[in-house]
Amino acid sequence: MKFRCLGLAPSYPIPIPAPPITPIPIRKNAPIAFHHSCPLAQFPLQPSSLHSDHNNTHILIRRKAASSNGRHFTARSSSPDSIPPSPSPPPSSSITQQVIVSSALTIAFAVANRVLYKLALVPMKEYPFFLAQLATFGYVIVYFVILYMRYNGGLVTDEMMAQPKSLFVAIGVLEALGVVLGMASAAMLPGPAIPILSQTFLVWQLILSVFILRRTYTISQIAGCLLVAIGVAVAVTSGSNANQMLYGVELVWPVLMIASSAFQAGASIIKEFVFIDSAARLKGKTLDIFVVNSFGSGFQALFVLLFLPFLSSMKGIPFAQLPSYFKSGVGCFLNIGASTSGCEGSPLLPLLYIATNLMFNISVLNLVKTSSAVVSSLAVMLSVPVSIYILSVPLPYLPVTSTLGPFFLFGSFILVLGLILYTLPQPSKQH
Repeated sequence: MKFRCLGLAPSYPIPIPAPPITPIPIRKNAPIAFHHSCPLAQFPLQPSSLHSDHNNTHILIRRKAASSNGRHFTARSSSPDSIPPSPSPPPSSSITQQVIVSSALTIAFAVANRVLYKLALVPMKEYPFFLAQLATFGYVIVYFVILYMRYNGGLVTDEMMAQPKSLFVAIGVLEALGVVLGMASAAMLPGPAIPILSQTFLVWQLILSVFILRRTYTISQIAGCLLVAIGVAVAVTSGSNANQMLYGVELVWPVLMIASSAFQAGASIIKEFVFIDSAARLKGKTLDIFVVNSFGSGFQALFVLLFLPFLSSMKGIPFAQLPSYFKSGVGCFLNIGASTSGCEGSPLLPLLYIATNLMFNISVLNLVKTSSAVVSSLAVMLSVPVSIYILSVPLPYLPVTSTLGPFFLFGSFILVLGLILYTLPQPSKQH
């Protein structure tokens, strides 16, 4: 039963007899709701006011004849069918299925991304810096175009666009610093040391998720993540002599590489925090991933642009020669011009890599949204030995093959063991 008052009742100087009591039949067990459009006191419904008569329930209401000003009470019955049901959370089986599907897509795109990047560097071997900057700034345009289309289509709301931009600025700064420090240290470190030091990314994610997201991990989950990192390092180095790997290298360069992984891990954890925080701001709605991708990539491109002179010097390109370098890079990318010798395979291979890398970034962020940043990193790490195996067989433009030693198989076994250990059923619910 829903009550609605259309105005304030007039005050009378003398007592007025109470109007007659009229029973109103309503359906049994129908919920009774009160609504008023004037500042009247609430009318509590006492159990004594309800009388059951067979299948009908009567509510005794004092009905007053309409006064001269037309103010009166109205009553309306409300059945359970007219009340919209409260939204229920999706079942855990559905969430698990989404995580499995998202993880499989992420692994597939990660493998394709690594393989196609190797193929794209065949024609662009003299212009890897140009290819990296093309991806960085090109993705900003693509992301914002997709965001604009989704906004016009109603998939992105004004509330989503109004999310605090300070977190996106932090994401951009951390990712830009990760790129800068990674390039600076990679230029001074031996090749096999880079993938080993990069595995600290997962360790940083575990630490930062505890402090920022207040997550808790079991011993088996922590051990599983560490085994995954160790397995990747063993599989990639394939038995390289670790004792001599950093011989003669100043300590500052390994420290900078570890710091680069920390900055990138921090950016991934903040992205996960954005999704968690937006769920409360949007009252249960999920934030569209292209809002995070667009603004995060936009601020990253802005700070990379500020660091561009430093980045070019790290790659051995004087800043004054950067325009001519980019011009030659465009010619090799499009495979047009006089100096395109050795650019066979362009623009097909670079375009395939850029398209795949775009899908890879989207799938990673979607996995962060549906699960966590740590799970997304585990999926990406699983792609490393798979990619190495694919690159060991003859491919177009890559006829040279490499032999996989026993350390590769041993490292892959450790990696799979770590994944199994991390995904084992836990005795209590993990956040």
